[in-house]
Amino acid sequence: MRVHDRLTGAFLLLLSAGCASTGPAVAQHPLPPDADAALERLNTSPRHAEWDYVRTGQGDSVRVYVVYPETSEPAPVVLVVHEIYGLTNWIRGVADQLAAEGFIAIAPDLLTTKNVPADAAGEPDRQQATQQIRTLDVSDVHRWLSAVADWGMALPAATDSYGIVGYCWGGSTSFRHAVESDRVDAAVVYYGSSPDTTLLAQIEAPVLGLYGGNDERVNATIPAARQTLDALGMTYEVHVFDGAGHGFLRQQSGQEGANMDATRQAWPLTIGFFREHLY
Repeated sequence: MRVHDRLTGAFLLLLSAGCASTGPAVAQHPLPPDADAALERLNTSPRHAEWDYVRTGQGDSVRVYVVYPETSEPAPVVLVVHEIYGLTNWIRGVADQLAAEGFIAIAPDLLTTKNVPADAAGEPDRQQATQQIRTLDVSDVHRWLSAVADWGMALPAATDSYGIVGYCWGGSTSFRHAVESDRVDAAVVYYGSSPDTTLLAQIEAPVLGLYGGNDERVNATIPAARQTLDALGMTYEVHVFDGAGHGFLRQQSGQEGANMDATRQAWPLTIGFFREHLY
C-alpha cells in the first residue's frame, strides 16, 4: 500500500491545503455539530438512533449508541470512540453525521463499567470521566471495541466491513486499535498521539491522521510513526491544519477561524477515506 508522505524529515510539513481558504465545494459539505450545537442536532435528527448493550465477554457489557443511515442498502459500520470526557452528546452528534453520510455509526461507552454519573442532558461528569478513563486497561478497551464491531457487523442492515474514528484520547485509541485488530478496515485519528513504533508492524489497516498545527504534544509523535509505517509500506495519510488547535472538531469556533477551516477540510477527508476503504 502507498504511503502519503506529508512530512519532511523529523519536521511536520504543514500542508498548503491547511493554510488556504476553503473552496465552495468543501465549504458546502455537511459538517458534524460542534459541542454547543450537538444536543439540538440530536433532538432534530431524522435518523433512527437507539441505545443497546453489547456483551463483550468475561462477564462484562458495553453500552452503545447506534445511529442508522437512511438507505435501502446494507451499510458499513463505523465505531466512534469518545474523548477523555466520555460518551458526550457531541460524540453522539458526530455519530449522527456519520450516519447521514451512509454509515451505521456506533459510539461505545467505554466507561460503562465505571458508572460515571451524567447530568439531565446526558453529559457525563467531566472530572469523574477523566479520572476513570485513566484506569482502563488497554487490553479490555480493544476487546470491547472488537466485540462491538462484531456485534455491529452482525446487524441485519450492516455489511461485514468496519472502520474506527476517534478524538483526542479516542484518536489515540483508534490508532492503537489498528494495531490490536486484524479485522478493522480503516482507522481515522483526530489529534491523537501515535502508538509506540515497536507496535506498528502489527498494523494492517490504512490510517488517516488529522491534526491541528498548534498541537505539538500530539504532533511530536507523528514523524516516528510515519517513518516506521513508510518503511513497512503501510498507508499513513497525514494532514496537519495550520493554526488549528487540539480538539478543533469539537471547538469549531476557536483559534480565530482556524478550527473551522480545519473542520471543513478534515471532515470530507474522513468521509472519503471511509468510502474508499469500507465499500
